[in-house]
Amino acid sequence: MGIGEFVSESFGYANESLFGKWVRWIILIICSIIFPLMMGYSLRIMRGITPAPDPGEYVRMLIDGIKVILINIVYMIIPLIIGGAVLVLTGGIGSLTMLGMDVSNPWAYMGLFMASFGLAFLVFFIVAFIFSLFGIIGVVRFARTGSMGEAFAFNEITQTVGKIGWVQYILALIVLCIILFVISMVLGMIPVIGGILNLIIAPYLSILIARYYSQLYDAGS
Repeated sequence: MGIGEFVSESFGYANESLFGKWVRWIILIICSIIFPLMMGYSLRIMRGITPAPDPGEYVRMLIDGIKVILINIVYMIIPLIIGGAVLVLTGGIGSLTMLGMDVSNPWAYMGLFMASFGLAFLVFFIVAFIFSLFGIIGVVRFARTGSMGEAFAFNEITQTVGKIGWVQYILALIVLCIILFVISMVLGMIPVIGGILNLIIAPYLSILIARYYSQLYDAGS
């Protein structure tokens, strides 16, 4: 299955999940406000269930959503540490250098801080992107197995991505990001009701993303 088919099937799945099922949509809008609930529902989508299940067992959904949040936090610990270390090292070394040069202009230090922060953010973004490649498949593994430990089974995750194809996998995620960015930009240009529309469409996008990840995982199974 190619990227275009991933996109088409995911939109079709989201359409079938919500269009004409307005009670389900309203319930999922409420779940989107209580964010872990929506993440717990998305986890059910990642299990490959077709058609999409009705929301229910809300305590279980909440617990599953919290587990997904914890998995994502763990995946971001190392990028945060590396980004923080770059900020401290570049800022500290630069400050000592400027002190040695007897620079008295406070704006020079502000410029140094901004440069250090920019470099640290760039490093964090790159490392976080690399870790997210594993984290996405890890969350789907958790959905399929019910074991949080499987979310960090790096050997198995690497094998899955290898079967998908690293280039295909990365391109598929880039395409998804572009789609979400375009939707966000369009909604952002709508005055007054743009924020309301964002809330209304949140369950649709969550289902779309979860189905897309599920298909990527299946492509490497």
